[in-house]
Amino acid sequence: MNIMVIGGGGREHAVVKSLKKSKRCEKIWCLPGNGGIAADCACVPIQATDLDGVVAFAKEHAPDFAVVTPDDPLCMGLVDRLEAIGVPCFGPRANAAIIEGSKVFSKELMQKYGIPTAKSRAFTSPEAALAYLKTTTYPAVVKADGLALGKGVRIVRDSAEAETAVREMMVEKVFGESGARVLIEEFLEGPEVSVLAFTDGNTIVPMVSSMDHKRAWDGDEGPNTGGMGTVAPNPYYTKEIAERCMREIFLPTVAAMHAEGRTFRGCLYFGLMLTGEGPKVIEYNCRFGDPETQVVLPLLESDLLEIMLAVRAGTLRAADVKFSQKSACCVVLASRGYPKSYKMGYEISLPVTGEEIYIAGAKREGERLLTAGGRVLGAVATAEDLATAVKNAYALAGRIGFENAYMRSDIGARALRAKPRA
Repeated sequence: MNIMVIGGGGREHAVVKSLKKSKRCEKIWCLPGNGGIAADCACVPIQATDLDGVVAFAKEHAPDFAVVTPDDPLCMGLVDRLEAIGVPCFGPRANAAIIEGSKVFSKELMQKYGIPTAKSRAFTSPEAALAYLKTTTYPAVVKADGLALGKGVRIVRDSAEAETAVREMMVEKVFGESGARVLIEEFLEGPEVSVLAFTDGNTIVPMVSSMDHKRAWDGDEGPNTGGMGTVAPNPYYTKEIAERCMREIFLPTVAAMHAEGRTFRGCLYFGLMLTGEGPKVIEYNCRFGDPETQVVLPLLESDLLEIMLAVRAGTLRAADVKFSQKSACCVVLASRGYPKSYKMGYEISLPVTGEEIYIAGAKREGERLLTAGGRVLGAVATAEDLATAVKNAYALAGRIGFENAYMRSDIGARALRAKPRA
């Protein structure tokens, strides 16, 4: 099969590498891909949000299957458009992708169907939001309604920080129209867990749980980023909690979307908080997480392409979905200054051996690979236990060089301090 993968980051690199293992995979195009992904498949310089360009390419090259991974093209309806010209896709249609595209929609869905989540209020008027801030308790959470590259959530400690967040989102429009509506939520406490799940709209099969590290600096300090590293599995996600999540969150979410006429087919991401009252949903994503995918897919022992085809065909219940019992760690190497201002264009020196390195932000000039983004790459290691996976991931990261490189030094530390899984 000839496959088209839409996107150009470390997540897409992990997807491409996993798809290449399938016996049925013949050729992969990645649109737009990047300088690192180009070592594993043909990259085509068409942006993921250029829906007309992607559709035109598909008409010319007639791929047998398409995998749409980023949130923007999913919410913009790329799957709808590709399916309309006869290209079967892995990924939700626009009316289902709204579960990520609008936090207000997803919150109302959870409230309607009794899915546990934080209490919240939605606002379309900055004046009303600012007035409400005088009555709420702190800390609190302010969220932009729409897509914001994973940075549209602010944990605020007092009314001054809350007012700043609301003004930036609603008045200054730092996230564009994504901040036209905001949610102000109660602050939940407890370990966070990320769970990606395959679903065909009826059956749902969770993948290995993971723990993301969103803050830029050690000790979970500094600004929010797209993710500075991940480990899997998450030690806080016990068998008992997994069973409870399946009953109270996963199956009810799939059923709710189906009941709303928004049947979800693809990868559904659950961002969970394990509170004293039980697991609650912090957020949904309509696609593979980044960098969660970089630690989850290396643990997948089954054929990713066959699973994706089963999701598309509605036959996931009969599919073989098996994960290794090993652990994995991803350490992100970023450009110093990310997620704010940073310099690019530095040459990247990579080990010559075949370790798991997923390129996120790089371009190729001749034989040289140069930095071209905030998050440049992820160094990934798998091992029999988490401590060894963390150690090996950092050893691999230490063998990668580029000027202006920055990484957190404590990826996995919190997980290693946790109690073992039940």
